[in-house]
Amino acid sequence: MKVGVTGGRGFIGTYVCEELAQRGHEPVVLDRHRQPQESPWEVVLGDVRDATAMMEFAAHCDAVIHLAAVLGTQETIRNPRPAAETNVFGGLNFLAAIAQYELPGVYICVGNHTMDNCYSISKTTVERFVRMYNAEHGTRVNCVRVVNAYGPRQLAAAPFGSGKVRKITPAVVCRALSGMPVELYGGGHQVSDMVWVGDVARALVSALETAQAGRIVDVVEVGPTRSTTIRHAAETIIDLVADRGFGRASIVDLPMRPGEDPATPVRADAQTLPAIGIDPASLRGLTDGLAETVDWFIKTEGEHWTAPNGLRRAA
Repeated sequence: MKVGVTGGRGFIGTYVCEELAQRGHEPVVLDRHRQPQESPWEVVLGDVRDATAMMEFAAHCDAVIHLAAVLGTQETIRNPRPAAETNVFGGLNFLAAIAQYELPGVYICVGNHTMDNCYSISKTTVERFVRMYNAEHGTRVNCVRVVNAYGPRQLAAAPFGSGKVRKITPAVVCRALSGMPVELYGGGHQVSDMVWVGDVARALVSALETAQAGRIVDVVEVGPTRSTTIRHAAETIIDLVADRGFGRASIVDLPMRPGEDPATPVRADAQTLPAIGIDPASLRGLTDGLAETVDWFIKTEGEHWTAPNGLRRAA
């Protein structure tokens, strides 16, 4: 299949394109920015907020995976309009386009779908529209809820990189490698499942192939069989960094950021994965995945991210 991927140049999107290619599909990316670097995939310039652009994009595809979105919780809570416009209207444009051309599709949802922040609200709104389209328009769209995805190539935010949204794994890894205290909102005591980005890509492509075969399943949730806290994940990263000859970082507790509820766990029901042919036991373990991620950040310092005062190995 020629599979359109909106947001195909993002963190998860690049892994999805690689997974598609490995399975013999042809990825084609919709992107609203011209990029200086070459892409191994065909790139079509267009914005998901543009209904015509989405319709034309779908017209040249056999299926579409819709990933493009404005991310962030605290980053969007003061001004929700840009995220709402992109996430809600972009999602509706995706649904209208695949309905027009009778294409199978996949929509990526959020693990913290019950929380009252702009990202969760806007993404979950479209999840409900998917159910409506499947019921009333006969579309074939499967929904995949993703918890905290992590792995190599994830952008770090300031002061380490160009990312606009602070993500927990690069934030902790970069601080630990730079000899800076690791800052955890709410002390990191909240339960939040974390999942290897390669497993996310595998689930998204499997959900697409399931839809292409004509099977619409209940929402699939991608995450581990065993939950953890943000603090445990941070402590694991700190241990891995220390094992590689760097100083042991301390932890600083920060107040919980707005739009998140520390009492509400973000968990994935891994028992939904067999519906798309994935054994939950096959998902990569947290320590193993974090070790590869730490090693990648060490290797790419100065290229993918920058330590403000250089890497701080132990004396």
